[in-house]
Amino acid sequence: MSFCFHGDVLNFNRKDIFAPWLGCRGPNEMRCVRRDWLLRALEEELPKGTIRYSSKIVAIEEDGNAKILHLADGAILRAKVLIGCDGVNSVVAKWLGLAKPSSSGRLATRGLAHYPDGHVFEPRFQMFVGHGFRAGVIPCNETDVYWFFTWSPSEHDSNGVDQNAAKMKQFVLAKLRSSKIPPEMLEVVERSEMNDVLAAPLRFRPPLSLLLASISKGNVCVAGDALHPMTPDLGQGGCAALEDGVVLARCLGDALLGESPAGGAADSERIEAGLREYARIRRWRSVELVGTAYVVGFVQQSNNAVISFLRDNWLAGVLTRRLLKMADYDCGAL
Repeated sequence: MSFCFHGDVLNFNRKDIFAPWLGCRGPNEMRCVRRDWLLRALEEELPKGTIRYSSKIVAIEEDGNAKILHLADGAILRAKVLIGCDGVNSVVAKWLGLAKPSSSGRLATRGLAHYPDGHVFEPRFQMFVGHGFRAGVIPCNETDVYWFFTWSPSEHDSNGVDQNAAKMKQFVLAKLRSSKIPPEMLEVVERSEMNDVLAAPLRFRPPLSLLLASISKGNVCVAGDALHPMTPDLGQGGCAALEDGVVLARCLGDALLGESPAGGAADSERIEAGLREYARIRRWRSVELVGTAYVVGFVQQSNNAVISFLRDNWLAGVLTRRLLKMADYDCGAL
């Protein structure tokens, strides 16, 4: 099974969350998925009450093989298996000893424009590279268009724009206008509601630190951004998290349902073996994704004259092929 926003296959049986009119255009394609729709679709596949919201972990204790989780709301949970999917600031990753995510030196803002009567954009991804910034736009469906803008802030142009939606919007529009971006791109930004315009620093886990990191320890492991926080330059962050879920489920299933070794093995030993296999499979994939995303973003957004020349005259095709190669990945079946 392959989960990807960029690539030739996107296998997911909830077709209502994808834009059906974004069909294949050659061997590779890009699909735009609204994250809230995807999360809702996944939640609906689970029994009621499976997911508990507002349950941030603040501390982890050990009691034999069990892990005692202290939550922000004062609740205490006892876990037989702990899978940390708690984001870039993961408490579970910190407990495992993974390196703290580093700053890429860039910021990103993104938004969603709504066209009640339909927009004029073709079902394809457009990207623009300016002096020290990148911008892109892709339609989600017949009425919604997603856009992003990444830049390297300076003392001169920061001025708190990332803390104020109105300032952020005007900052983006000013940058785009100065670079002679097509008017339809400007209209997308102008149409975005203030509550849809977000800005955040881009962080990543140093890829070399993942080579020897403890992705799993005993009955604990990490997945998603807790494992491989990366810059969004490949569009693979959410896709990689879905890959993690498939591989993790398969490894735990094989460990628990497989034949018992001579003398048998306790469930705890089987779980630990399954998590170790998951960590082995996902380690290099995570290193490759994080490293490639960082390099692609750095080269595409660089304002250095030499790098800009190489990018515009030689590296553009290389980066595109690398991007598509990273997306064209099959994580296997459940």
